[in-house]
Amino acid sequence: MRDRAAQNLNRVQIQDVPELLPGSAKMALPLRRTLVALQRATCNSLKSGEGWADVRQPLPLVVPVRGKKRYFIPPAVELKERTNRVNPEARAQAAGLVYRQQYMERAINISCTAGIFDPYVPPEGDARHSTLSKEGLKQRTEQLRQSAASQLAIRKIKEHDPLFNTRTFPELAQDIFIQAHMALTQFNKEKLHSLVTERCYPEMTRGNRYKTIRWRFVESLEPPKVVHARCPDMVSKTNLYGQVTLRMHSRQTLALYDRFGRLLLGSEEVPKDVLEYLVIERHVVNPYGRWRLHGKIVPAWAPPKDPILKTVLIPGPTLKSGEEFDTLNYEVPKPQSVQWSK
Repeated sequence: MRDRAAQNLNRVQIQDVPELLPGSAKMALPLRRTLVALQRATCNSLKSGEGWADVRQPLPLVVPVRGKKRYFIPPAVELKERTNRVNPEARAQAAGLVYRQQYMERAINISCTAGIFDPYVPPEGDARHSTLSKEGLKQRTEQLRQSAASQLAIRKIKEHDPLFNTRTFPELAQDIFIQAHMALTQFNKEKLHSLVTERCYPEMTRGNRYKTIRWRFVESLEPPKVVHARCPDMVSKTNLYGQVTLRMHSRQTLALYDRFGRLLLGSEEVPKDVLEYLVIERHVVNPYGRWRLHGKIVPAWAPPKDPILKTVLIPGPTLKSGEEFDTLNYEVPKPQSVQWSK
């Protein structure tokens, strides 16, 4: 009986043990040695024991073993190509190619200039002093000094545009000004691009999103006239531009509403007298060029603009269900004084 028990114990197998990964084989080796030593000790004790026939034989020993999980981590995909993308010069040198040097360049538009060349300086108190007063005579003499350079510029403009005339040009420029502002109120971008230059377009449209503009040209208080002319060049001496400054004294109405229909600035009923110095530009070398609005000269002595009226929500009382708000007996609470600095 003892020999049979020993043979049965020799046949003990470990069942239902999960397959181990190659990386965890080393961890399972000490455990296997421990089980083998335990099996041998059990067999020896059974061989040396007495009264084995009366003892019930034990069942096979089952020990579930699970090693440490070690997942296979693949290398980064296209790691070398990523580094080469970051440094294309090193990639080109590795391939034996000549790397082209990159230049930091900014695109420019040659259909118009980037600013106003030699801007006109309006005399202080223009449209306020008469020509018979002392200040009016000073303004007249200053205009005669500036007219010498303007005559040379007008001659250059006439060489490329024979139809240009200082007598008929103010009416054309005033018509361009009116059409440009009407296109701005109607948000007609295509027409506005044909009436203003690329430099003037963002200045006119900046901040007009979600706003309603109501503008109207009432009348002209004084006939517009040409007060300044320049013919600068850009990039090369033959690439010429004509810039003509127009003095326009008119009466206009302007009303600006926000996206909720609340009035922010001006009024549609009350007109105002406006004195403006407009700069009209044309690429005179281009035979298909046209006169467009380029900018506006604001003198240093000009009065400040009217502030924008901002509407603020005043918190009212908390009403219960069924109550009505009485505006006649309600007093608006005054804000508490706050000390901002000591």
